[in-house]
Amino acid sequence: MKREQIIYENQFNLETINKFASLMTVGNGYLGVRATHEEDYTEQTRGMYVAGIYNKALPNETSDLVNLPDLVGVKIKLNGQLFSLLDGEILSYERQLNLFNGELKREVMWMNKDGARFKFIFQRFVAKDKLHVLASKVTIISLDKEVNLQIVTGINAQQTNFGRQHIIEEKLRIFEEKYMQGIYTTTESGHTVALASSFLYPSESKVSYGAKNRQLQSTVDQKMVVGNPYVFEKVGTVFTSLNNIDVTDLDKLSLNSIKHYASQGYDLLLTESALKWKEFWEDKRIYIHSTNKFDQQAIDFALYQLEIMTPAHDERFSVGAKGLTGEGYKGHIFWDTEIFIKPFHLLNDPKIAKQLLRYRYLKLEQAKEKAIKNGYNGALFPWESAFSGEEETPEYAAINIKTGERQKVASALAEHHIVADIAYAVVNYYQATLDDEFMKKEGLALLKETSRFWISRATEENGKLVINNVIGPDEYTEHINNNAYTNYMAYYNVEQALYFMAMYEEVDNLLIKLCRDFLDRIYLPKPNGNNIIPQDDTFLDKPKIDLTSYKKRQGSQSILLEYSRKEVNEMQILKQADVVMLLYLFPDLFSKEVILDNLYYYEKHTIHDSSLSKAIHAIVAARCGETTIAYKLFKEACLIDLGPNPHSSDEGLHAASLGAIWLAIVYGFANISFKKDRLALNPELPAEWEEINFPIQYRRTKLIISLTRNEVNITRVFGPELVIEIGNQQYLLTQNININLSNFYVTKLRENTTTKGD
Repeated sequence: MKREQIIYENQFNLETINKFASLMTVGNGYLGVRATHEEDYTEQTRGMYVAGIYNKALPNETSDLVNLPDLVGVKIKLNGQLFSLLDGEILSYERQLNLFNGELKREVMWMNKDGARFKFIFQRFVAKDKLHVLASKVTIISLDKEVNLQIVTGINAQQTNFGRQHIIEEKLRIFEEKYMQGIYTTTESGHTVALASSFLYPSESKVSYGAKNRQLQSTVDQKMVVGNPYVFEKVGTVFTSLNNIDVTDLDKLSLNSIKHYASQGYDLLLTESALKWKEFWEDKRIYIHSTNKFDQQAIDFALYQLEIMTPAHDERFSVGAKGLTGEGYKGHIFWDTEIFIKPFHLLNDPKIAKQLLRYRYLKLEQAKEKAIKNGYNGALFPWESAFSGEEETPEYAAINIKTGERQKVASALAEHHIVADIAYAVVNYYQATLDDEFMKKEGLALLKETSRFWISRATEENGKLVINNVIGPDEYTEHINNNAYTNYMAYYNVEQALYFMAMYEEVDNLLIKLCRDFLDRIYLPKPNGNNIIPQDDTFLDKPKIDLTSYKKRQGSQSILLEYSRKEVNEMQILKQADVVMLLYLFPDLFSKEVILDNLYYYEKHTIHDSSLSKAIHAIVAARCGETTIAYKLFKEACLIDLGPNPHSSDEGLHAASLGAIWLAIVYGFANISFKKDRLALNPELPAEWEEINFPIQYRRTKLIISLTRNEVNITRVFGPELVIEIGNQQYLLTQNININLSNFYVTKLRENTTTKGD
């Protein structure tokens, strides 16, 4: 197996213990299990999460993605000494996550205080083909002398979310001296969770069971012979009341399932799961022939994580900001899903993209209720959401240790661009699928209600409509007026609602009239004499400071240690550049000259403290032919989770950033875009890339696209013929085509013909 196909750790380090616990998460979209070590360390944060299982610890708090009881932990004693890498001596250590079969494996050579050496092999995976199953295997070899081995493991319900307890024990059972089961209920949301575990020990092992202090445990005692491997397997299942199962049947289903899957054993379960992973990689992998092998590893890692963070099994759930890798942002769902994650699914498996949009549609009533509470019409989607669809943004952030005061979080009150982000995703989905069935019902409903919101959100000033007191994607500029990103997105939202109402002959005369008036009068910031589009009414008039030192510490928000948020708000300082984000979403809105001038102007004033920033800058730079700077930004974006910062991902991975890595390749360097009746690409590959090869699905047709700096090859795998635009020339794809970009000729596109170049 090639090194770029694994995530690798070659030393035990408490500084990085939680980062690697996130990086090496195993999961399947239903279930996510952090890669914590089997043995306990005070510093490490264990975590097992199921999509959709949220709970409030206290009535005045927001919902947490519940950290469920642990099925992974194992205590190992050898002649009474507890195995720990903090004691004794580590002779060798290697841990790797195999991205291609989803297995986490750790091999350790360890010497205890008495000088006895042992080899440990720990293996673990969550089944890709069986949503509810996880399995582990522990192999122990004594290399020097006979010892007494003791293993304690089971179901540990002492887990919390940063100290908050979310579950109540309902039932604890042992069956047939080898199966255990725990039934738990969340304290506020009332979800029931059924966990079961089985144990396969050697027949000569002495096994006992017990329950104490929220732990259901099995204990095995065994005498180990020198050189003879001791192998212990553990299979677990996780079911919840969200699985459309009657609560009274959960315990029975849980027990029957654990018996069935345990009988198959670790190796067979892994083989079957690996086959499903093989299908995934054959269907969706991007190949990059680069002088920098890390590029391939970065996209492989991103694809793996995008797959295991997405609840493709159920449209009632969506993707949290940390996926299922940790408790950061309490597992809440942001605009990240629609703008940064959904596009990957849209061009690989449109059914999943549709489900993610259906999640918003199913929460439409709650969004309408929020709009009413805030004095608006239509639908105001929450800035942070969970299972219920209610607003989940905390009212206050952490206490400022200098002032002793809590910082009020304004996002729920003013970061309203999420409404238009969802509308944009709806239209984007239709453009790529022509799914009229969805658009006539769910899509149009979302567009109409979101447009009603913007019409009510705007206010009149001097005959124009303005949108005041907002926060754009850049959260370092709060409570500003006429944010360029927000205003243009609102315009697009209303414009598309009007377009699709006409397309489907939707009769709503009042709304149509209001939409037309909004489009006629909404203020849209235009480039000034220097070609710069003002991010908001006052940004370009604010003072500037040298951001060089802060750019060197990107992602740390170190500027907030030296300036208050209020001070940052009054300077030309950006967490991420809203105008650059706007230019990414609407590449044809302005001339290339204007785009370039704004890219460089706003990059100069951007710290890139947002994990969403660099990849978007890379895309806009690539589209402008600035491939050197685009590739530099792309590489830096890939390091947000995989880079050297030991604590970059302690509370979970940056899900949107991982989606943006895919975006940078497909929408940036390959320069894919949707035209009205065709797919367009105009590649701008960096000098380091000899070739890229990737699949996409567009309007029921699957393509394999292979690009070099001189050539385009497109293979139609299945689906109807397509019109493809390459380098501003159109081709009818009736069969595979090859275009030489350096010297090609084009004949006029004719119906039922294919134009070729050489």
